[in-house]
Amino acid sequence: MFNILKSIRDLLLKKRNTQQAADAKNVSGKRSSAPRSKYNNSAAGQPAPGTQPKRKRKRSGKTRNENQEVKAVTPFPAPKVKPERPAALREVPEVAGKKRFLDFPLPEAIQFGIQNMNFEYCTPIQAEALPELLAGRDLGGKAQTGTGKTAAFLLAAFTRLANSPKPEQPSGTPRVLVLAPTRELAIQIHKDAEAINVFADFNNVVVFGGMDHDKQRKSLQQQIDILAGTPGRIIDYVRSGALDLSKVELLVIDEADRMLDMGFIPDVRRIVAQLPEKGVRQTMLFSATLEPEIMHLAQSFLHDPVMVETEPEQVVGATIEQTFYSVAGSEKLAMLLYIIKNEPFERMIIFGNRKDKNMDVFESLQKCGIAVELMSGDIAQQKRMRILEDFRSGKVKIVIATDVAARGIHVDNVSLVVNYDLPERSEDYVHRIGRTGRAGQQGKAVSFICEYGAYYMPDIEKYVGETFKSTLPTAEMVEIPEEYKELLKNQRSGRRNHDHRGHSRGRSNHHRR
Repeated sequence: MFNILKSIRDLLLKKRNTQQAADAKNVSGKRSSAPRSKYNNSAAGQPAPGTQPKRKRKRSGKTRNENQEVKAVTPFPAPKVKPERPAALREVPEVAGKKRFLDFPLPEAIQFGIQNMNFEYCTPIQAEALPELLAGRDLGGKAQTGTGKTAAFLLAAFTRLANSPKPEQPSGTPRVLVLAPTRELAIQIHKDAEAINVFADFNNVVVFGGMDHDKQRKSLQQQIDILAGTPGRIIDYVRSGALDLSKVELLVIDEADRMLDMGFIPDVRRIVAQLPEKGVRQTMLFSATLEPEIMHLAQSFLHDPVMVETEPEQVVGATIEQTFYSVAGSEKLAMLLYIIKNEPFERMIIFGNRKDKNMDVFESLQKCGIAVELMSGDIAQQKRMRILEDFRSGKVKIVIATDVAARGIHVDNVSLVVNYDLPERSEDYVHRIGRTGRAGQQGKAVSFICEYGAYYMPDIEKYVGETFKSTLPTAEMVEIPEEYKELLKNQRSGRRNHDHRGHSRGRSNHHRR
């Protein structure tokens, strides 16, 4: 009898184990193998030499979309474990001619956040703007990227929120609204706000186009202190009733000059019309230039403002070494390959003026087995965010981008910037090379001057305040290496001139001294 019962028990156990194994197989079949196939490439994030990325099957594509939607709710979730708050603020010695953050009446939790970011002394724009902003004044500021303007308006916003708490604030009703022209800049502002807020308890939200509309809408269904976003997505949520801007106490319009260039001013005006009138709300407007159109915007949006103009001590940091090469359009790719192969770098950004040509360069480098990623407005936002994260972590070493796509990218340890095309705007030249040589580190910027690009050099020199000499590359530099010639033989970019407009075949003689 005992043996019969034992046999029945063994049979039942075997049947249960078989069922569990089948269930597990079904579950694993539904799960995407994306973590392995997503980066089906070399360690730097790209295919091995002579290979192309494998296309995922439709099944894994569905899972990837599901993952995208989950991440779209909170693109940068707060860390699960916050750092332990110190017992007391660090002492910061007084330095002649410098303002300490401790000199301002900022909330203690915010002061701890600032010190956690290792900020002790104000930049010029922070020292000049913070007294006015903390007093509740409207402000128009002329400030380049990297001057510390973001911290200035965020510190003023957090201080205002802390000094007038409103615990019964309805969901979807932000108290502070920050408008940014690009998704990347909106994300960066949000990340900076979260870093400052690490020891405080304010709710910061970011919304932007290119992500799942409904998932981001859910992130608005809470009490919102600071909302950062792009104009188009903000308008979408206002029209759908997900956002109520009638209670905004503080408005920030960042990079107004870029808003103007990208045609967003009509959207900004529609948003401002939903806010309390000027004089009731506090408004800040920042721009790299104060051209007449920007001054007109300031008059429209600001009430009795104080105007602050600060310029960096140097337009281009002393930590950036600038080099210029006179090349023919058809020699650019070979010159780029030479730099990648021979120039030591930790991370590199390659700038081009046109998306289609950037794609050609991207495909050429991939054909050569070089790990590289491409950023443009045509790429899905989730992929753009993945590229940025891989670039920050060092998984990807080289990124190709246009000026718009690179706007708002703040990545440390970019040691080399290459201007494959010289930008048409002098300000963009400074923005581009300003991606390197940050935080006191040494950086290098290499620019290719073809016959067409030479037209931009006088304006760049005038803007930067320097006169540059260009170098004629050696024959080795402009010759495609033998190991790449066969790989590039049938490449589409090999049939297209790599010049700006494909019509210049001669080298530029500009500034050859």
